[in-house]
Amino acid sequence: MHRPLLASLAISLLSISTGLVMADTLSVPDTQKETFSVTLPGRGMTMQQVEERFGTPQQQNEPVGTPPIASWVYEKFTVYFEDRYVIHAVFHKPK
Repeated sequence: MHRPLLASLAISLLSISTGLVMADTLSVPDTQKETFSVTLPGRGMTMQQVEERFGTPQQQNEPVGTPPIASWVYEKFTVYFEDRYVIHAVFHKPK
């Protein structure tokens, strides 16, 4: 009787732990060109993981507000951090 509950709990914990190091890939149709893809940092990644995977950002903005939110600007996207964890990544619209 407890086996199904334990199995679903184990699967849930596994999916949560693997989600911390995942990244998102965004495919965007470009009206002047073909579709292109951009990989964005995934929610929950640490600053260290983002820098290891995507390199040094072009700009690092200091934390502001409560809770303090910092942002790192890359060529094609901006990453927002609360403490040292990614909370959101935003793709820059092509010019």
